[in-house]
Amino acid sequence: MIISHQHRFIFTAIPKTGTHSVRQALREHLGAEDIEQVGLFIDKRFPFAELAAIRHGHISLQQIRPFLGEEAFTGYLKFAFVRNPFDRFVSYCAFMTRATGAFLADPQAVMRHFLFVAPPMAHVLFQPQHSFLTDADGELLSDVVGRVEEMQASYDALCERIGIASASLGQVNSSRRGSYRDYYDQPLIDGVAALYRRDLELFGYEF
Repeated sequence: MIISHQHRFIFTAIPKTGTHSVRQALREHLGAEDIEQVGLFIDKRFPFAELAAIRHGHISLQQIRPFLGEEAFTGYLKFAFVRNPFDRFVSYCAFMTRATGAFLADPQAVMRHFLFVAPPMAHVLFQPQHSFLTDADGELLSDVVGRVEEMQASYDALCERIGIASASLGQVNSSRRGSYRDYYDQPLIDGVAALYRRDLELFGYEF
């Protein structure tokens, strides 16, 4: 997450949505009073002990709200990027087994394991995207939700709204794979659809 008091925005970094590329671009505009929490590639912490103890940078809007106060929270532009849950799940499976090569050897076996055998529900990278952007009642707190599938255009529009210069987003922490659809059979489609149903509904995605 990045909070810019200078430019009055809150960027919520949802895992597996190209957040590192956006962070790199936004850092060029941060002032001395702006803050960031991130735990991959570089190590930065919020000046709030409770949140700093989390260590990773995937803080939800609901988590940060009490620390900012209502005036700043409601007045700042809150934005994030989301990704098709079917594509994001494939990315998760590949990322989590990158050391063993298990996904490369048998991707559907890995996908079935994470979906049906041992779903890592507490793992921040596995959690539904809406959980980072909604309140306790499930209402969307983010003002703007960009899409990974049209990331540059979404970022350009955000920069114009914030009032900062845009930049070409680089490829950071990315991998090369074919279409996510190639990895699925019907039980896997149904499993991901059930697990991330609210993401599909809220952000308008389908297989």
